[in-house]
Amino acid sequence: MTGTVPSDAPSEELDDHAIAAQVATAAGELLTALRAELVDAGAPRWAIEQEGDRRAHELIMDALTELAPGDAVLSEEGRDHASRLTAERTWIVDPLDGTREYGELRHDFAVHVALVVDHAPVAGAVALPALATTLSTHPAPTLPPAPAHGPRLVVSRSRPAMICHVIADDLGGQLVPLGSAGAKAMAVVRGEAEIYAHAGGQYEWDSCAPVAVAAAAGLHVSRIDGSPLRYNRPDPWLPDLLICRPEHAERIIELVRARVGTSIEDDEAEMWA
Repeated sequence: MTGTVPSDAPSEELDDHAIAAQVATAAGELLTALRAELVDAGAPRWAIEQEGDRRAHELIMDALTELAPGDAVLSEEGRDHASRLTAERTWIVDPLDGTREYGELRHDFAVHVALVVDHAPVAGAVALPALATTLSTHPAPTLPPAPAHGPRLVVSRSRPAMICHVIADDLGGQLVPLGSAGAKAMAVVRGEAEIYAHAGGQYEWDSCAPVAVAAAAGLHVSRIDGSPLRYNRPDPWLPDLLICRPEHAERIIELVRARVGTSIEDDEAEMWA
């Protein structure tokens, strides 16, 4: 089975950016190989999803224990420990972002690995296993030139948030349905879309690594009212998110503030879902 983290370099020779990229890539390789094996064995969708979540989580936890000993970890698939709140360094990971897409044999799922210091992601990587691609904070992706047409907004496949319709109408844009949060954010990084605005609520592991990579690429990242994103909080629920090309940020934030006031509280964000 592929997906083993290479051990040819001691952990002290790897910086945090390299650790994030290496671990995310290894988990992605494992997920790709595992899904193929389970499909060949005739496994049902639920089993594919469950095994993907479990095996990717185990690989990431083992890898971070080896490569970043002593650091705290917050994982979607693991138990939350209060010790992370006082740790100097906390890794926030989503071993399989887009479990449904993974089980449906789609390509738009991802692996998120990010390091947070003082509530901000300082290194991160997002693997897109079905595309055999990992984007990381170093070397940072190069943002493609702005397109001549109206902006494309990546949205939920099943329930696009109301705010996305408002933004698209105002900017003359179009909605592009896509799967996982990581796939959506990386579509903006890769120049396949220009805006990812979300207001239906997520957890920190859904956006931490994508935000790290997007910011490194030069994109605007914030909550949808323009306030800063903060990670490794006691409650990992994050109501809303904006990742977009810088030229669109001011107008989007103006639209949001005009509708709900100067800032968006958690309960206000829910009404945009």
